[in-house]
Amino acid sequence: MCRNIKTLHNFTPPATEEEIRASALQFVRKLSGFTRPSKVNEPAFIRAVDRVTEVARELLDSLVTNAPPRDRELEAVKTRARAANRFPRMSEEGRTVIHRHHPTNSLPV
Repeated sequence: MCRNIKTLHNFTPPATEEEIRASALQFVRKLSGFTRPSKVNEPAFIRAVDRVTEVARELLDSLVTNAPPRDRELEAVKTRARAANRFPRMSEEGRTVIHRHHPTNSLPV
């Protein structure tokens, strides 16, 4: 659930309200254990997402840094490269999975 929460501070362009709310939603989902709350819990769930969104916006607006802003596109490229290294992939020639720790060990699919 929480893997989708991304760092939002010190980026060019700055985080949008939509990105902040998406992170707040993931945070509340993790805390509550609900991906989608029941009807009886929905008002409390939505209220929590609203409040976390507000506090997150206040936090991001008040943070100070001397570091230059990070480029979103460059960070996305780095993230994709890390993901490609972490997860096995299908080989082009055959139907085998190439394991990241043992590239010579192909497993039949």
